[in-house]
Amino acid sequence: MFLECGTHRLDLSTPKIMGILNITPDSFSDGGSYHQAGHLSLDLVLKRAEQMFAEGADILDVGGESTRPGAAIVSEQEELDRVIPVVEALVEKLGALVSVDTSTASVIRESAQKGAGIINDVRALMRDGALAAAAETGLPICLMHMQGQPQTMQQAPQYHDVVAEVLTFLRERMAACNAAGITNERILIDPGFGFGKTLAHNLALLARLPELTVLDAPILVGLSRKSLLGQLLNRGVDERLPGSLALALAAAERGAAIIRVHDVAATKDVLSVYNAVKNIAVKIAP
Repeated sequence: MFLECGTHRLDLSTPKIMGILNITPDSFSDGGSYHQAGHLSLDLVLKRAEQMFAEGADILDVGGESTRPGAAIVSEQEELDRVIPVVEALVEKLGALVSVDTSTASVIRESAQKGAGIINDVRALMRDGALAAAAETGLPICLMHMQGQPQTMQQAPQYHDVVAEVLTFLRERMAACNAAGITNERILIDPGFGFGKTLAHNLALLARLPELTVLDAPILVGLSRKSLLGQLLNRGVDERLPGSLALALAAAERGAAIIRVHDVAATKDVLSVYNAVKNIAVKIAP
């Protein structure tokens, strides 16, 4: 399957790597990494982007609003000021396939005008004006499930059946997109690991990830360094690489098309080995 992303064409026949470029000062893992003297440095962003491409990233995901639990609210203008210069620089200087992690209509429109190829929305285009803006861009859209909002989502989330409820929500949002003129060929889905889910919910979603394929949309997962690993392994954020790689492999085995990560080189190695074994298995199958 190919995904048409503006000027880029993404082959999803094997799992692809989305490298994370959080340009916020307060993201849970790499917040403030690209700031100098309190200001965002485009040179640092470009240096990191070049490194991720060299390591095997297929997509760069740019986010200007932290969505970690309890994150501060960011104004529309502040998000625009953070995101748009970065998108423009990545496209013009590196020719990058850029995904923009945003829920804001103006950021969706401006990012598309500057050459972004994917819109990645943790709120599944439910913020005012976002659905119409996304439809106008003609770009692929990733719809994510989140119970609640970032400020409150981890305060005792509850489900009767987390997989069934995530599936129902994503199906409803796909229908809303269709009604707005966004065809299924432009839609990706993300079950939203860590967004209003307990450890048990996250593990159930991963174990039963193949059930989401009934929606016939490529699945994007974001599991890198997340708190579920802290709960499982008692590891700090900077000690979660082995766990993150295990989750990436488990997701790939269960049908994930795009894996969103901080650690590109290590994930690339894991997926290369996975693909080699899978290809051999196909050749020797009776």
